[in-house]
Amino acid sequence: MQPVIDNALWDEFHHVVNMTSRELSEWLRIESATPEGEELPDRAGTETGQHVLHVLRKRKADLTADDVELIRYVIDQVHAQRRDDLEPVQGDSAWRHGLMDIGHDPLRAPARPGGETRPPE
Repeated sequence: MQPVIDNALWDEFHHVVNMTSRELSEWLRIESATPEGEELPDRAGTETGQHVLHVLRKRKADLTADDVELIRYVIDQVHAQRRDDLEPVQGDSAWRHGLMDIGHDPLRAPARPGGETRPPE
């Protein structure tokens, strides 16, 4: 049985995750690179970051119960660490990198419906 995810939760996930799957994939590879080399793309970064990446590449109809749990976790984490409006804000690099590991760049405007970020004003 497929888990039920309403449009509001799906849209909120795509609102707080303001990095594209390509940007997140590149970030995870960069973040996990060492002087000795890089991880394989599907092993780079954190397990949570990889899971976010997989969810970004899925259709809503293909989500699993684990995916829905992750979506709720990511939304909760971003809102716990950010202002409600999610407007761009600078913080220390460890804080920013932790959020980027789950697909949210706090220096970027929130995503609009459809996953696009707002253009700079």
